[in-house]
Amino acid sequence: MELLWALESFDLRSVIDILIVAFLFFGASMLFRGTQAVALLRGTLLLIVVLVALSALFQLQALGWVISNLLTVVAVAIPVIFQPELRRALEQIGRGSIFNTTRQRTEDLHAEIVEEICQAVDKLSERRHGALIVLERESTLGDFVRTGIPLHAQVTSQLLLTVFWPKTELHDGAVIISRDGRIAAAGAVLPLTASRNLPNRKMGTRHRAALGISEVSDAICVLVSEETGRIALTQGGRIVLRLEIDRLRSLLESFYNPQTIGSIGALSRLRLRVGSVLRRKPPKVAA
Repeated sequence: MELLWALESFDLRSVIDILIVAFLFFGASMLFRGTQAVALLRGTLLLIVVLVALSALFQLQALGWVISNLLTVVAVAIPVIFQPELRRALEQIGRGSIFNTTRQRTEDLHAEIVEEICQAVDKLSERRHGALIVLERESTLGDFVRTGIPLHAQVTSQLLLTVFWPKTELHDGAVIISRDGRIAAAGAVLPLTASRNLPNRKMGTRHRAALGISEVSDAICVLVSEETGRIALTQGGRIVLRLEIDRLRSLLESFYNPQTIGSIGALSRLRLRVGSVLRRKPPKVAA
């Protein structure tokens, strides 16, 4: 009966009411995303849901009384606990930028990752320490991540230099940076290129692996030659050799940004899944 009454009373005003509430929740989720408040909110909500379910299921009156009073305390505590986030939210509302926070945060993260990679690659090139750094884009690299040692670590130049130090156990494999901007794995094994006609027959395993991952995915791969210290980049089955660090930074900023990553179409994703099975053309060399 109550359900029928609710359906009969459902009108345009109810729709507007629901949309406003959904808008408020969506705005709050955008503000808190990527902050330490997310874990705290998740834990608080989970605890409240569990207590309410237990109280309703077993008719626990004492627990119900605690919950009713606890909700009042939580309502008072929220402005105190989340004071920094609420302050930032009000500032963003004043600037009219509440819906640009996620994109801006992503762009800042990508720019930071590019800078950390360039700093590490510059030193690796100078020291002639071989390296393979793969940046995941639209194509998932989960199969290759599982071949390495999981890290889920922040991308820093110091960590990359440590991983590719010649005496470490992980220096021969690849570092894979996931879409969320974390180092997913180190020491990962990459597929070698399926092409038999390489631009330079002296290319070693690192160059072949860098081309291979770019043939089966849309990932970007930065490599440093252990023999010469030269820097190269592969993407889409193409390889750019003998890069200076400024040119590398420019290419990464072009390929590794939210606008470029989100622009790949469905047909391109299908082609990338087929990968090297259908690719038999030699890789192209960009000057």
